[in-house]
Amino acid sequence: MPLLDTTLSKDILGTFIADLVLQVLSFCAHEERTNIKQRQREGIEAAKKRGVIFGRRPLSLPDDFQYVVDAFNKKELSEREAITHLHISRTSFYKYKKEYRE
Repeated sequence: MPLLDTTLSKDILGTFIADLVLQVLSFCAHEERTNIKQRQREGIEAAKKRGVIFGRRPLSLPDDFQYVVDAFNKKELSEREAITHLHISRTSFYKYKKEYRE
């Protein structure tokens, strides 16, 4: 932006104007970002009131999950066999195993 360029004329008035314009643009950007966040927050609240559920859907576990966890705990199945049988990730296996135990 030519108005912000102080390389050609380094006088104090040009620098002052460039700083002033930069401050005004910075203020406008900050206010716009604040407005965006506010509108986003209002949109999320409105969606929650309508019953919209955010986030990933919970994993539906197979019917034999309890059997596989018990077999794993009794060392009848290895970790890899249990995970392969259930078709879930290692992290999910331990997460749901912990919830099952509680």
